[in-house]
Amino acid sequence: MGSDSDLPVMSASIKALEEFGISAEMFILSAHRLPDETAAYARGAASRGIEVIIAGAGAAAHLAGATAALTPLPVVAVPLSGSPLGGVDALYAMVQMPRGVPVATVAVDGAYNAGILAAQIIGVKDGQVREKIVQFKEDLARRVKEKNELLQQCGYKKYLRDELTQK
Repeated sequence: MGSDSDLPVMSASIKALEEFGISAEMFILSAHRLPDETAAYARGAASRGIEVIIAGAGAAAHLAGATAALTPLPVVAVPLSGSPLGGVDALYAMVQMPRGVPVATVAVDGAYNAGILAAQIIGVKDGQVREKIVQFKEDLARRVKEKNELLQQCGYKKYLRDELTQK
């Protein structure tokens, strides 16, 4: 991540990875303020066994692109909302990568989804992780079905009232 102020959002990516039993590391790096350290991290990640890099940044948001330029690994970008433009600037910077330097990009502040996407990428070759992804998606579907059943049983007014009191 580009700054320690990004940690509250970016920690969700680690949480997602931990749910799938995937170890992760976290660093504060900056394409602008620590360009040499960022480049060294990106260049050395694959040789250290890293399989996917998640890069979160706001405003100009060059961290993901600069990293992607220097590594053969997939990079998942998380645009962060800390700027006066609410993260739209970071989103545009991340999705407008030049040809040959792709960066997968999730929603603004979508660090949890970045962790899931990284797990899915790892799951392409790791059957145990893939099985955990399958279970995760089945659990998502089950929870939606349960919520629909409750809605059908009690109606929308009671459902909203009960849901609001549970939060």
